[in-house]
Amino acid sequence: METITAGADHAAAAKLPDLGADAATLSLTQRIHRARWAVAGLLLTVLVTAVPATTGPLRPALAALGHMRWGFLPGLVLLSLLHYVLSAVALRGAAGRPLPLVRTTMTQLTASAANRVTPGGLGAAAVNTRYLVCRGLPLPRAAVAVAVLQVAGVPADLLLMGAVLGLGAVLAPDGGNDRMLDALGHHASRAADLVPPLPLLVSGGVLLPAAVLWGRRAVRSTAARSAAGGLADLCRRPRDLAVTLAASAGTTFVLGVAFALSVLAVPGTAVGPADALALLAAYLVGAAAGSAVPTPGGVGSTEAALVAALAALGIAAGPALHAVLLFRAVTFWAPVPLGVLACRTLRR
Repeated sequence: METITAGADHAAAAKLPDLGADAATLSLTQRIHRARWAVAGLLLTVLVTAVPATTGPLRPALAALGHMRWGFLPGLVLLSLLHYVLSAVALRGAAGRPLPLVRTTMTQLTASAANRVTPGGLGAAAVNTRYLVCRGLPLPRAAVAVAVLQVAGVPADLLLMGAVLGLGAVLAPDGGNDRMLDALGHHASRAADLVPPLPLLVSGGVLLPAAVLWGRRAVRSTAARSAAGGLADLCRRPRDLAVTLAASAGTTFVLGVAFALSVLAVPGTAVGPADALALLAAYLVGAAAGSAVPTPGGVGSTEAALVAALAALGIAAGPALHAVLLFRAVTFWAPVPLGVLACRTLRR
C-alpha cells in the first residue's frame, strides 16, 4: 500500500517525466535528511514521554503491551519484508528488464523512507526513477516505467478489493465475513441522510464541470500521453503485465494480512481467524480512505481511517487503536532506519 494504493499517488507519479535526474537526486538527498530528523524526533519524543507515561494517561496503553500476543510479531516482520520484495518484483515487471532483486528491494526500502516526508508518493517515485537511470534506462523511459507502475496499482488494488469483498459475501451469505459490506452500506446511508440535498446539488453542479474540464486537460497533457504509451507498451508484454499486476496486488494483500495479524495480536478485539476476510476488507477500505488525504505517508489520516474501519466491525476503540499502532509501528516506521542504511549502501 505504501508503494501501491491511492489514486492520488498514481496521479502524482505521472508528473515525473518533467523531472531531471540531477534535480531528483538533490530532492532525494534532502528528503533522506528530513527522514533522519523525523526518526530522531520520534525517538526523542519516546524518551521524553516514557517516564511520565508510567503514571500518566498513557499508563493503560503501556499496561496493554504486557498482554499482547507477541507470538504474532515474527509473522508481522516477515510480511513487512515480503511487501518490499513484491514491490521490487513489480518494479522489475514495469521496467521490462531483469533488475537484481536484492538491490531493487533495498531501493524499495529507501523509497519507503523517502515517502515518509513527501506527499503523494513522490519520494518513492523519485527514488525508483533515479535507480532505473542508474541501471541504464534513459530518464524518459525510467520515468514512464515508474508512472506505469503507479497506474497499474489502481486496477490491481480494485481487483483485490472486489475479490475479497465478493469472497466474503459468498462464503458468509447470512452475515458472517461480509460484515464490512454491511457496515459500509449502513454508514453510507447515514451520511446520505445527514447531507442536505440542495447544497449537494449546487456543489455537484459546480464541481462536476470543473472536474470534467480538469480531466480533459490532464488527458491531453504530455505526461498523460507518455504514461498511456508506457501502459500500452506494458500490455504488449503479457508476462511483464501479469507480473506487475500480481506483484502490485500482492504488496497490498500482504499488508492486509499483516493488519489482520495485528488485530489478532491485541486482546479484547473479540475476533478470530474466521474474521480474516472481514479484517482484510477493513484494511483495504481504511487504507484507501486514508491515502486519499495528501499527507506524507498518510500519517494521521491512515491511522484514523483504519481505526474507523475496525470500529465499523464492532471492535472497541481502545483495542482498535492498539492494533493500528502495532501495525503501523512494524510495517510503516520500523523500515525507515533500514531504508536510510540501504540508501547509503546504494550510493556507495
